[in-house]
Amino acid sequence: MSIPVIIDIAVQDQTAELRSFLKSSGAEISGENAEAGLLVDLKNIIEASDICWKELNNDEIEMVFNGIISLVLLLPPNEAESVVTLFCEKVGKAPSNDKRINIRLKMLCNLFHGVEAASPLRYVVYLSLVRLAGQADMLHMAPTNLDEIKVWIAKWDISSQKVQTLLRTLHNALVQAKAQDSTKVLIELLGTYTEDNASQAREDAQKCIVTCLADKNMFLMDHLLSLKPVKFLEGESIHDLLTIFVSGRLTQYQQFYKNNTDFVTTFLGLKHEENIQKMRVLTFMQSVENRKEIDFGTIQKEMQIDEDDVEEFIINVLRTKTVSASIDQMQKKVLINWTTHRTFGKQQWQLLRQKLTSWQTNLNGVENSLQSLTTMSQTPPS
Repeated sequence: MSIPVIIDIAVQDQTAELRSFLKSSGAEISGENAEAGLLVDLKNIIEASDICWKELNNDEIEMVFNGIISLVLLLPPNEAESVVTLFCEKVGKAPSNDKRINIRLKMLCNLFHGVEAASPLRYVVYLSLVRLAGQADMLHMAPTNLDEIKVWIAKWDISSQKVQTLLRTLHNALVQAKAQDSTKVLIELLGTYTEDNASQAREDAQKCIVTCLADKNMFLMDHLLSLKPVKFLEGESIHDLLTIFVSGRLTQYQQFYKNNTDFVTTFLGLKHEENIQKMRVLTFMQSVENRKEIDFGTIQKEMQIDEDDVEEFIINVLRTKTVSASIDQMQKKVLINWTTHRTFGKQQWQLLRQKLTSWQTNLNGVENSLQSLTTMSQTPPS
């Protein structure tokens, strides 16, 4: 990305121009370049840049910081990290009443895109960019596509701890923005853990479980049980609760809630009525896995709802797209087309294999029939 500069002049003249401009604006900085060279000059200039937010207009602010960025990009990688970190601290930390957040974010974006795509320095800038964007409710100014970010992470070749920090920061920003991708990022975070830092892993695992349980659009959670941080919680109440949502029924949840009311509502902060609604859907999915139809009376009994609420319940289930079915009002039953399996284990793989084998056999039969017809059409009459 091309970064605008103050003027097309020699590096030493650029730093001198920046020093002089900041000093004339009221900053405490020497007008003379440092004898140690560009690295020290940039640190001095960035330290003095606080004056920009107080005394300069928007165009002048952008001119100064774009000039700084153009010089930062000239530094060798081993020297640039400390300067980039300082730049992010000065630009990325804004007071609560700051009215120029959009300019701060723009400057961070300029630096992020100015740095080489494979440079780990992008990690430093990205953290600052996402934090500020999340705090300011301006996350649209930061890249948040998880697939794209995973490609960057692979290029940067950063430690697993830094990856976790990045994903945790992104998740927090997405939560502040009430974005749906927050759950996806949290699950990705859990997948980065090994045996290290078990305490942090447990904390993130608990947060992930609570987030998934509270997510009104998430009904399949069996994949969480295979994640190492979640395994750390085995034997604890939160793991038991997750297991109920993975494979249990409504009555099991009700018993758990009766025994652990404060834990569910106070400690975890979950809403009991929303849990009930989700468990009804999950129980219905499980009830019709191997059925072609189910009558209203059975639904009423298993879901513990009034007779008058059965049709509305089925309509709400269909909206989740976990089940495809039609309602036979005359016979008071539901005809099942297909349902999503809550868990996908060995039995489900075997059923899938049987279906694929059957389809392959049928296709082979069709192919043989077509070949026979083709041969017959090409054979001249005797």
